[in-house]
Amino acid sequence: MEKIKVLVVGNGAREHALSWKLSQSPLADKVYVAPGNPGMDIMTRLAPIDAEDIDGLVKFSKEENMGLVVIGPEAPLALGLADRLIEAGVKVFGPKAAAARLETSKSFAKEFMGRHNIPTAAYRTFTSAAEASRYLEEKPDGPIVVKAAGLAQGKGVTVAKNRAEALLAVKEMMEDKRFGEAGLEVVIEDFIDGEEVTVLAFTDGKTIVPMPPVQDHKALEESDTGPNTGGMGAYSPVAVYTPEVAALVETTIIKPTLEGLKADGIDYCGCLYFGLILPSANSAYKGPQVIEYNARFGDPETEVLVLLLKSDLTAIMLSCVEGRLAEQEVEWRDESAACVVLASGGYPGDYAKGKVITENVPSFVGASMAFHGGTAINEKGEIVTAGGRVITVAAKSTTLEKALDKVYARVEATFFEGRHFRRDIAHRELARRKGEK
Repeated sequence: MEKIKVLVVGNGAREHALSWKLSQSPLADKVYVAPGNPGMDIMTRLAPIDAEDIDGLVKFSKEENMGLVVIGPEAPLALGLADRLIEAGVKVFGPKAAAARLETSKSFAKEFMGRHNIPTAAYRTFTSAAEASRYLEEKPDGPIVVKAAGLAQGKGVTVAKNRAEALLAVKEMMEDKRFGEAGLEVVIEDFIDGEEVTVLAFTDGKTIVPMPPVQDHKALEESDTGPNTGGMGAYSPVAVYTPEVAALVETTIIKPTLEGLKADGIDYCGCLYFGLILPSANSAYKGPQVIEYNARFGDPETEVLVLLLKSDLTAIMLSCVEGRLAEQEVEWRDESAACVVLASGGYPGDYAKGKVITENVPSFVGASMAFHGGTAINEKGEIVTAGGRVITVAAKSTTLEKALDKVYARVEATFFEGRHFRRDIAHRELARRKGEK
């Protein structure tokens, strides 16, 4: 097979990780990233085109004869980038806008799950703050979840401990417009006590191949406290996601989702993200439940998974685009991987930019990766902070403990003013292991 040019759309740590893995493929002649960031691997080339410049991306893809375009973030998916590329005759790994509604509209996703008997929390959707507040006043006081129905960069979810917190979340989303148009419609759903696990899957619309389970850490602070973020770290594999649980998820969630898409006439090609919760023993909910779908690779889950993927990512994505995933080998390393996000002080709220980043990575850290997200170059040629989640440090090893040691050694050697990170990534997994001894 002749080599092809590959374009990755996006500028975050997820896109850094994807481009890094794609560039290792013998099928990839050149890997471009649009717009990318200054920390990206020397094997990739940056194209100064914004991820939401649909016309510019389509024009560039045609002019450069791209053999594959990989869409990283949700915004260009919502804007129909995949649709436009397909119309232009360009192969694209990423769903069309109609399929991406599984992520871009939480109300659509909930209706889809209800229609196809996919287990999820009971919910109500509101377009009026007064009606949403009245609904909360009528419910028993206690934990409940309030979600902005539209795209909010992973931050539009409030797991309220009580009615007062839920009412405040409704006000902030619907009246104060904290998340802009994304919060003009809200979904209020039951709180399910349990443990969250993410399962991503490759699909060509006919076949679906799950990836290893990952546990993300959404909360800003240790012990899972503080506001929700886009993710502060992750690890894989996850012990509670046993082979028995995996089989149950496949029969009750993954396959019904694919069949539901087919039944609704929705063609889905790309990565499908299942945000799951495994209910605790005392929960009224039994068996794995879907918290959310995403229509693309997760961040920071991707930074962990690329380290564990043994097979050729370019080949896998081409097999999805060409409808032959069933024939494609997808192998994973029998190892553990983890990552930690270095965030700007103040994130997920207001934060300063332009802080100089320094690294003094000791040789004993071994193979670890610093996937850049919110970084830029200043007038002096220095790499500086330019976003909320700045760098994601990732590593793999024979054990989770060894992988975490590598990660935190590199985290400590990477500095910028206001740097914030969690020191307890994989705390549940580590606590379980101590309990077993």
